[in-house]
Amino acid sequence: MITQDTDSTAATRQSELTHPRLARLVTEILAPAPTVAVLLLLVAWHSAPTTADAVRWGVLAALFASFVPFLYIVRGVRRGRLTDHHVRIREQRRLPLLVGIASVLVGLTLLALWGAPRELVALVASMVVGLASSLLVTLVWKISIHTAVVAGAATILVLVFGPPLLILSPLVALVCWARVAVRDHTPAQTITGVALGATVAAVVFSLLR
Repeated sequence: MITQDTDSTAATRQSELTHPRLARLVTEILAPAPTVAVLLLLVAWHSAPTTADAVRWGVLAALFASFVPFLYIVRGVRRGRLTDHHVRIREQRRLPLLVGIASVLVGLTLLALWGAPRELVALVASMVVGLASSLLVTLVWKISIHTAVVAGAATILVLVFGPPLLILSPLVALVCWARVAVRDHTPAQTITGVALGATVAAVVFSLLR
């Protein structure tokens, strides 16, 4: 009996250690910055006439929509203005979101002026609307940016590549679980993020593509 109890306790402790570790891994791999960069490159590849054009447009879009905002956050962490690169504290999120919106707007302007594929321009415009919507919610409540981005990305991929990409839907649920498991969000905050991200992506991208 004692052995069984000991084994059960050990198993529980191992589970408690493993789940947060997996949740943190999911949080990093499917974070907004890498998710956005991969999405932009995929849509650029789908919409550009040549591989060279896809790389050129995709890298340009990723520079302003992913890399610049992320580097700003990393700099904020190093200078002590932000607690971490996921910006867990709601009150700290306003300025990074504003910087993100400004950066993506610059990228959107360059893409439009230089004749980027319409589909890619529509995607970047969707990101501007998504960031602005997230900022408005963030002023009063902590929404999950992770789940908003992943849900929006999954929606865009289905619209661009077709229904077979619905196979990625479980990733959205996985990110929801991970954000709750690491105690950065409540279930309501992750679900609201999913609803916002998917809705903005479906409406704005469909209207502009």
